[in-house]
Amino acid sequence: MTRRKYIQKMVQAFQAAMAWNLLAGCSLPRAGNLTVTEKDLHYRPLNGRRMVDLVQARIHHGPNRFLSPFSNLDRRNSLRVLRWKLFSTNTHRQHYDSEQVQPVNIDWQSIRTGNDLSVTLIKHAGILIKDQDTYLLIDPVFRKIFWFIEDFTPLNGNLKDMPKIDHVLLTHGHYDHIDVDSLTQLDPTTHAILPLGYNDIFDGLGMRNRHHLDWFESYHSNGQEIIFVPCNHWTMRNPFIGPNTGLWGSYIIRTKSGATIYIAGDTGYFDGFTELGEMYDIDLAIFNLGAYEPRWFMAPSHMNPEETYRAFQELGARNLMLAHWGTFRLGDEPVHFPPIDMQRVLAENMVEEQFIHINHGQTVIYG
Repeated sequence: MTRRKYIQKMVQAFQAAMAWNLLAGCSLPRAGNLTVTEKDLHYRPLNGRRMVDLVQARIHHGPNRFLSPFSNLDRRNSLRVLRWKLFSTNTHRQHYDSEQVQPVNIDWQSIRTGNDLSVTLIKHAGILIKDQDTYLLIDPVFRKIFWFIEDFTPLNGNLKDMPKIDHVLLTHGHYDHIDVDSLTQLDPTTHAILPLGYNDIFDGLGMRNRHHLDWFESYHSNGQEIIFVPCNHWTMRNPFIGPNTGLWGSYIIRTKSGATIYIAGDTGYFDGFTELGEMYDIDLAIFNLGAYEPRWFMAPSHMNPEETYRAFQELGARNLMLAHWGTFRLGDEPVHFPPIDMQRVLAENMVEEQFIHINHGQTVIYG
């Protein structure tokens, strides 16, 4: 390796370490202690406890930050990121040449004139749900988030053509989910639904029409119910302040159209999906699938296809859809691999008919 290439690799590794400190890797506060056997898992098992009871006991509320009842001992830090980027063998690299930039074109007018319930994958984890006359936008990212991370789904057209958003839902504070520049594209009077915390961001944006939710709290409006539920993740905006000053989670959306939609957001696998499935009769589960390799690093934060299938089965949902793939290569796997890997797992389990594949810019009528 030449000196120049070595320096370039070191710079890339440092950039990755900084990005993953802000996107998916750092030292995480946890609630309680682990037993020896639990240390071998990527999550803390509930062991018969119900999430509802844990939340009522406010076990996830710590001094000045939130705690994760579902996280195991964290095995990641900036040095582990450097180890991943500098010294780990990436078996997926040979497939990077097959990655293609896919510009996204969205037919906003077709969405407006459509009836009942539709789902549009905008880019990354950004989803637009039309529920009759109401528009919900989840985790909007309309642009490239870091200059050194390639954007494989650049958004074409003018965002002014997008329907007026009634509710923007945010799952957690990582920069690929709460993107300030993307939020400035919305009317500042847009109603925001988000976890506890993040007041500084939204006050700075002038978005004062908002509701902050704790786990299992809900917002009701015009025949819709939006419920914020737990997941196995974490968040951070500023490494100098540290992690988890804001909460993180998933959403259950009971639509006016009749269907119930689960928005997973980012989550590692944990054994709370069965309880959520018992509490809510879920029609469509939209999971984030991407940035799942290598497992030794990613498993505490992101599920792989096998875990996504397991979570889908435990939820008891009728259909499965994927987001969080195809835009940014945040893990080792190529950006276009997640739906391919997911379809393979579903075929192995003979449930392909439950999968609804959606491409960026595509709108699917549901129900």
